[in-house]
Amino acid sequence: MATITVRTRADGSKSYRAAIRIKRKGQIVYRESRTFDRKALAKDWAARRELELQEPGALERVRHRGVTIGDLIKRYQDEFGASFGRSKSMDMERLRTYDLADQDAIDATSQQFVAHVVERLKTVKPQTAANDLIWLRSVFKTARSAWGIPAALEALNDAAETCRRERLTAKSAQRDRRPTLAELEKLLDYAQATDGRRSIPMGEIILFALFSARRQEEITRIRWADLDERSRMVIVSDMKHPAQKTGNHRRVYLTEEAWAIIQRQPKTDERIFPYNPKSLSVRFTEWCKFLGIEDLHFHDLRHECISWLFERGWDIPRVAGVSGHTTWSSLQRYTHLSQQEPHDKYEGWDWRPVIGDK
Repeated sequence: MATITVRTRADGSKSYRAAIRIKRKGQIVYRESRTFDRKALAKDWAARRELELQEPGALERVRHRGVTIGDLIKRYQDEFGASFGRSKSMDMERLRTYDLADQDAIDATSQQFVAHVVERLKTVKPQTAANDLIWLRSVFKTARSAWGIPAALEALNDAAETCRRERLTAKSAQRDRRPTLAELEKLLDYAQATDGRRSIPMGEIILFALFSARRQEEITRIRWADLDERSRMVIVSDMKHPAQKTGNHRRVYLTEEAWAIIQRQPKTDERIFPYNPKSLSVRFTEWCKFLGIEDLHFHDLRHECISWLFERGWDIPRVAGVSGHTTWSSLQRYTHLSQQEPHDKYEGWDWRPVIGDK
């Protein structure tokens, strides 16, 4: 129940202070008060306000009012950022720089989210704008379930639906870029000419990615102790997974070519390729630019390997045993890519002497 307190002002007039206190389990969890010139107004406000606060979620909304979207993003980064990939970390940091980050996280409207997307489309593609809403949804879901903050998830979902319907956002386009033999030979010839003067043997790493389907982060985590000589398998720790960020350790097969590349590496560290994965990506990008190879990413080597395995006539389980995929739907598109090249693209390609014997 609200309490009404009468006070006399310096000029002799009276004021009426209506105070609301809400207890849960014997503890006061919320206080609110307002002052009126008439007692009837104070009683009327207190009665209406108590009814409002009894609505589901109303108390939580009031207690957390003033928390901005930027505040939620910052807390999300602080508590869960250790498991973020490089792309997600950069996107989260960037989201905090937009005007949307200053909006109240609880009272944010679908119009504000749509306006953010429209503004972003002035400089980015619909696929990139869609990522903003995807990351915000992760933040809002965490805020509601982990912190008890009723972030405006319904408004965000409404905005996302509107943006999809009106084609303001779109799914990321799947890449189908495959390196040509001429491009690979350019890279490997350049590696042969420069690897002796560099600390990172990029030629070996490019070949290993090409024949193992391993991502750059995975390549730099593989240890000698993870190899199984008898079965020619290797344990890949923390393999990328949409729902499991860490602890997804998988045993995968190595192709004959990938196994041969590993056997030629010097045992100077517990890791077979003891290098920074970011350095691999940066160097690969720089090499492609220098050699005039357009729109080729290091990750495209993984796609190339999987497509090549299908070209060799491997069935789905056997390909998945190398790539680490767990579902047919993830591999389905590679059967289409493999039809773009003749049977076994690398048949007869003398890749071993390209970088010289070690």
